[in-house]
Amino acid sequence: MEIKPYSREGESKKAEVRQMFDRISPVYDFLNGLLSLGIDRIWRRKALSLIPDSPEGSEVLDVATGTGALAIQGAEMYPQYRFVGSDISEGMLEIGRVRVAKRGLSDRISLEPGDSENLNYESNRFVCVTAAFGVRNFENLDAGLSEMYRVICPGGRIIILEFSRPRIFPFKQLFNFYFRFILPFIGRIISKDARAYSYLYESVQQFPDYERFVGKLTGAGFKNSRFIVLSLGICCIYTGEK
Repeated sequence: MEIKPYSREGESKKAEVRQMFDRISPVYDFLNGLLSLGIDRIWRRKALSLIPDSPEGSEVLDVATGTGALAIQGAEMYPQYRFVGSDISEGMLEIGRVRVAKRGLSDRISLEPGDSENLNYESNRFVCVTAAFGVRNFENLDAGLSEMYRVICPGGRIIILEFSRPRIFPFKQLFNFYFRFILPFIGRIISKDARAYSYLYESVQQFPDYERFVGKLTGAGFKNSRFIVLSLGICCIYTGEK
């Protein structure tokens, strides 16, 4: 069963995801920090630390970049690289471009509209492709991973940060209660969107996490694929090489 934000008949998941992020874009980053107690920045730093050493001027693509949070943090960590962010939500990108400009990073970060399942970039261009909390929103996950594989140069790396379901008792039960009931309530009040943060919970339940996602990476052509568990399983970092 396909999980969509609004479950409107005749409307694609991609269209609904675009509308959802356009709608919640003004409060998206604030809510991420609030609902994760600021841990989301630590998660992104851990993922970014896995970017491979590459020649100065190499390019990193951040797919489903949203407001460019990962790209901005990456550009601050790696001043020798250029970051390109791609997203289907122009509302998120507009906020990201303002933040990029305020940080004086416009010469090293470009935020561009784009479809993750049909990336508008030549093959073998990027030394690394990243995605933070975005791949579970893909309408066709396999197509999106195949496109990410295509644009990575030989020897390059994919790094995906995504929510997972904790496995350890009793943290699993406690976090599931928070994720299913408390987080959607807070998200609904602040974002004014009745469905966005309920969809977050539902999409994570359906997402093929842990070993299953490693299998997806292997199926897309990546080798040495693995996952790293963060914060007792709230999320994982997945990596693979081309």
